[in-house]
Amino acid sequence: MVTLAVCAAALAAPVHAGRSCETHQPTVSSITRGLALAQKTAQALDASGADVVLLARAGQDLSKYGLRYSHLGFAYRVLAPDGGHVWRVLHKLNQCGTAEASIYRQGLGEFFLDDPWRYEAAWVALDSNAQARLLPLLQDNDHSTALHIKPYNMVSYAWGLRYQQSNQWALETLAEAIEPGAVSREQAQAWLRLKDYRPTTLQIGALTRLGGRLTAANVAFDDHPPERRFSDKIDTVTVDSIFAWLQRTGLGGAPYVVRE
Repeated sequence: MVTLAVCAAALAAPVHAGRSCETHQPTVSSITRGLALAQKTAQALDASGADVVLLARAGQDLSKYGLRYSHLGFAYRVLAPDGGHVWRVLHKLNQCGTAEASIYRQGLGEFFLDDPWRYEAAWVALDSNAQARLLPLLQDNDHSTALHIKPYNMVSYAWGLRYQQSNQWALETLAEAIEPGAVSREQAQAWLRLKDYRPTTLQIGALTRLGGRLTAANVAFDDHPPERRFSDKIDTVTVDSIFAWLQRTGLGGAPYVVRE
């Protein structure tokens, strides 16, 4: 069984997903801006009437690959002790400097206190059936981590099983929730193929691949098919490709963007 980590922003070990992994101390400005974005996001989510959304942040600058967002998690509404409600985020994070990752449950404030490249959030509200299936799964530690594996690779092959990056875990967990027969990663990926999910193909040359593999523990290319890899084509799961697929299949609408 995978242990579900509960992360407190000020006390947690450095973690990474879709953001810089450089050691730095938070500044008053970065904390203020992150909390302001979290508050605006919470207000927009409250107004949406949704219970579960896919929430993205722009942690890294991926514009050279034509991508706007770098990291994705599930944001869901839960009852608070005072009778109101709060938003929680369940997502996968890589331990900085390692090739392993864990699942974290955080508040919106913590989600945006990671020194993002751009203070912008985007979310897609799922259709009512998907929300109804996801909400109990996300609140159950065992079910929400059923398809999680620790070996992490930032550019893991979308149809591979050796590694799993953060957006890939979210996509496969969504498949698990919607398709009752998807109780393994293989079955989740088979359903995603059937539903015409299309990964992003990154153009990454041999020298860049070699440099990344030698200098970063969380970057590997050995799970990609040789015929694709040697033609500089790296097929991986991205936020942008998930958002496009949700809209194309009718599982979600157009992304709603929130800026500070």
